Amino acid sequence: MKITPVRQDSDNLADTIVRGMQDKKASDIVVLNLKNLKNAVADYFVICSATSDTQLDAIARSVEEEVEKTTGQNPWQSEGRQNREWVLLDYVDVVVHVFLRDRRSFYALEELWGDAEISYIEEETAVK
Repeated sequence: MKITPVRQDSDNLADTIVRGMQDKKASDIVVLNLKNLKNAVADYFVICSATSDTQLDAIARSVEEEVEKTTGQNPWQSEGRQNREWVLLDYVDVVVHVFLRDRRSFYALEELWGDAEISYIEEETAVK
C-alpha cells in the first residue's frame, strides 16, 4: 500500500507562508513562481530576510505555526536551525528560505532562478 502525502493548493500555501513571515516582520519577502520552469523542484520558493539569528528563528517558527494552523501540514523537511544563518522549510510544493541578510546575498537564489516569475511583497503589506 502506497501512502501519498496530502497536498494543499500550492498558491494558498505560499500565501499562508507569506503571512507567517509578515507576522514576525520579515524583510524583502519574495515569491518565486517556478510552476512553468522545466525541472523545477517545487511550485514556489518563498524567500525572506531576517536581521538577527533570533528573528530568523522566530520567522521560521511563525511560518510553521501559521501553516499548521491553516492547513494542518508540517514541513516534510527542515534544515539549518543549528547554523542559524539560513533555515529551509520544505513543504514539497513550496520551499521556504529564511536567510540572514548577508547569507541571502551570498547565495542569491533569486538570480539562480532568474527565469521564474518573481513577486515582491511590499513592506507596507507586512504592517498590520
